[in-house]
Amino acid sequence: MERHSLGHTHDVTNQAPPLADYNLFSSDVALSAALEREGAAWHREALQRHGAALTTPETLALAELANRHTPELFTHNPRGERIDALEFHPSWHTLLSLLRREGLHALPFSDPQRGAMVARCAGYFLHAQLESGSLCPLTMTFASIPVLQREPALFETLRDKLYAREHDPRDVPLTQKTSAMIGMGMTEKQGGSDVRSNQTRAHATRGSGRGGEYRLVGHKWFFSAPQCDAHLVLARTDDHEGLSCFYVPRFAPDGSKNAVQIQRLKDKLGNRSNASSEVEFFDAFGIMIGDEGRGVPTIIEMANYTRLDCVIGSAALMRAALVQAIHHARHRSAFGRHLADQPLMRNVLADLALESEAATLLFMRLARAFEASADASTAAPAERAWRRIVTPAAKFWVCKRTLEFTGEAMEVWGGNGYVETGPMARFYREAPVNSIWEGSGNVMCLDVLRAMEREPEAAQALFAAWQADAQGHPDLSAALGRLVATLNGPAEHREASARRIAQQIVLIAQATVLVKHAPPEVADAFIATRLADGCGESGRVYGTLPATFDHAAIIERAFPA
Repeated sequence: MERHSLGHTHDVTNQAPPLADYNLFSSDVALSAALEREGAAWHREALQRHGAALTTPETLALAELANRHTPELFTHNPRGERIDALEFHPSWHTLLSLLRREGLHALPFSDPQRGAMVARCAGYFLHAQLESGSLCPLTMTFASIPVLQREPALFETLRDKLYAREHDPRDVPLTQKTSAMIGMGMTEKQGGSDVRSNQTRAHATRGSGRGGEYRLVGHKWFFSAPQCDAHLVLARTDDHEGLSCFYVPRFAPDGSKNAVQIQRLKDKLGNRSNASSEVEFFDAFGIMIGDEGRGVPTIIEMANYTRLDCVIGSAALMRAALVQAIHHARHRSAFGRHLADQPLMRNVLADLALESEAATLLFMRLARAFEASADASTAAPAERAWRRIVTPAAKFWVCKRTLEFTGEAMEVWGGNGYVETGPMARFYREAPVNSIWEGSGNVMCLDVLRAMEREPEAAQALFAAWQADAQGHPDLSAALGRLVATLNGPAEHREASARRIAQQIVLIAQATVLVKHAPPEVADAFIATRLADGCGESGRVYGTLPATFDHAAIIERAFPA
């Protein structure tokens, strides 16, 4: 009689091994080519090193740990004194150290040279495939630099700490620290995206106007990364009803904690490693930056940079989910064949690959435009249009598509994708945030219309360049014609059509960069399923590419076996 050992019921087979120890940069053909093309080849070695370091099992574990052990707020010490201290898992600080080591918080400003913005965006894209929450304070710090540079006296005290490549987690006055992080606080309970309804007041105590010292009384409903060394916030002064912008440090000049009290941390769907909070100002010390009453334009410059990072972060989630899906499909078998060898699954993966490459090429083109238009007075009109018109459209569309994309990639994993022991559930929970933060979809689409109205010369230059790029691609030319016809239609219809307009702008932008820089089979498949007449039959569901395209070749390009 055959005996069976107690406790042994089965052998584990047909499970995909963890995806680790591959190079995020060198395995991404589209990113690598874009880096060379957009003038940042000098950064290739650093990205190869960083791309390998991010996928070691030890580094991958940091993302899971930082999101499982979320930040904790301690408002008082044992003696009852107000401290508003935040405690993070050590993995969080390691992630921030990785970001700063690569200069992703300041590279174009601390090391200005041709391609620096492109290099920084490529590195940010790599890290965003590892973990999203740690990006928030680094993005805000990065975006604050061009705003603070316009305040020479203040910036002189901050420059070295903003540019430093070490992460200093200590909660002490900035004068004692080696590096600084800057946050932002705009929204209030009653307004949300409508910051012009803000009620926080600022009362002058020494001087007034730009560079003056004020005391702030009020609140902020979303105050991201409250542990930052300072925040840029909006408030109204006694002398001007328009909003002004203020630099509000975590510690007051006398070394005491500034009177910014953290009421609670937000319990968020995703982005859980990052602390987002509600705060109240009780005569908090602040310095006005920018002109009085011009706070919204002052801080909008910061928001333009953070919106680009939202596009990059969403494109990175797409890329991370895509490679996980392809890896799983190459190792998992069903009905006698690997999933990756089955025609319908190939269709799904190839469609996802098209979407991912289009998003990657788009943000790299935007990075070049940001660099080329740094001085608006000398920038070419088309470059201004990429930055000012295409960026909010991309923020709307790419971030929206990421929700569907991560859900589809999770489905490739099946039940294994739906549990928290793998990365797919975290990617899915992260996906909505970039559509909401820094301006929701409707805000972005209305901004697109506003930008075209304010800069018609730039818009015309952009469309003329696209028409030239579309030569030889009738479906792309026809789509551009339809967009122009919509924009030339009744003015009263444009606002209601703002989402359609933004969508078409992004799809045309993506198609033009694919036509110029991707293999014909990639560009043709994208245009045929996103822009051609009748492409509505593909709908919004991934995996509806025509069977005539070489799905296997598209997948192999996306993530070589």
